[in-house]
Amino acid sequence: MSAEEISSLRPDGTAFPVQLDDAVLKQTLDPLSFEVLRKAATERPFTGEYTDTETIGIYKCKACAAELFRSETKFHSGCGWPSFYAPKAEDAVLLIEDRSLFPRVRTEVRCASCGSHLGHVFEGEGYDVPTDQRWCINSVSMFLEAK
Repeated sequence: MSAEEISSLRPDGTAFPVQLDDAVLKQTLDPLSFEVLRKAATERPFTGEYTDTETIGIYKCKACAAELFRSETKFHSGCGWPSFYAPKAEDAVLLIEDRSLFPRVRTEVRCASCGSHLGHVFEGEGYDVPTDQRWCINSVSMFLEAK
């Protein structure tokens, strides 16, 4: 688990549209969800509620309820976390360079509405998906609104 604090500001210095009170979130979310969303932790692989689900619907941020991913873009990657090949909309997520595993550089995925950590996106891994991307997202960072 990481101890990185999630800022209330975007990398460009502007505020996120949804401002969260971490003290309130800590009381309302389960401990793992709080650690993932607000401290950029990671849930253990193959333990998440949505890793293998095929329910039709929209995945939303557990911290602010912003729409993030659609079930139509979810695929089975075998990596241990829910995988998508694209977000619901380009502006639904914010991508940030992540050097926490230096020298490895990854791309962190955050909710564009509140700045909460969701997971990481990887490219060029050879999955048979339209974007050649794997959006590897923690189950505990979202909830599924079934259709």
